Amino acid sequence: MILTTTPSIEGYPIKNYLGVVTGETIIGANIIKDFFAGIRDIVGGRSAAYEDVLREAKDTALAEMQQRAAQMGANAIVGIDLDYETVGQGNSMLMVTSSGTAVII
Repeated sequence: MILTTTPSIEGYPIKNYLGVVTGETIIGANIIKDFFAGIRDIVGGRSAAYEDVLREAKDTALAEMQQRAAQMGANAIVGIDLDYETVGQGNSMLMVTSSGTAVII
């Protein structure tokens, strides 16, 4: 399945629009990652632990959206948008949502 943030796919005319599809995931960051991320904030640098959690959440949301599109008979999703939010008490959870339009090309 082709996934793209653009509204069309060059060289592939859209034959049918099937509707909006979404994928959501909420992932908690554990206290050890928080501790090491805090140290990184003090000394500078990137937090690989948080980057891994963020990447995992994005991949999960996209996979869920792709599965829903496949169930509709789509072979592509166009106009994909990703949104990242912190939720929960003390913003301890990361929510990633993806949305796009399921199409047949």
